[in-house]
Amino acid sequence: MLEVKAQLIKKFEDQIATLDRELKTELPKEIQRARELGDLRENAEYQAAKERQTFLQARLGMLKKRVADISLINLDKIPHGRVAFGSTVTLREDRATMVTFQLVMPEDANAEKGLISTASPIGRALLGKEEGDEVTVPTPNGQRAFELIKLVTIHD
Repeated sequence: MLEVKAQLIKKFEDQIATLDRELKTELPKEIQRARELGDLRENAEYQAAKERQTFLQARLGMLKKRVADISLINLDKIPHGRVAFGSTVTLREDRATMVTFQLVMPEDANAEKGLISTASPIGRALLGKEEGDEVTVPTPNGQRAFELIKLVTIHD
């Protein structure tokens, strides 16, 4: 359990280090080069570098907040036998269609890889469910009904 938490924190800290290096070393050099080109009002390179700087500052702030949030997660409070963050679920949508998802943080979501956010419609509908439960999820294309066939929690 602690291993999953440590992996998440390490992943974010690696991203923070990469962005911080760009913000503090590479981007100032680009801004300086752009300044040397002259009039800043009509300097596309300067404007692009300043926009990148703003984006990096915002992204760093979000990543640092996410690390703080993850650090505060008490893994002992994640339920055993019920769907929660880190759970892997196998769902049957109809008689023949089976899908497997793992519930992850929103920024890790990638439906093509079977990683769905706990904040997504399916993720929210699954939270707290047990094996054998039926789940109905409202989607833009109408209701989708699933049966929770198999559950592996972060504790397993």
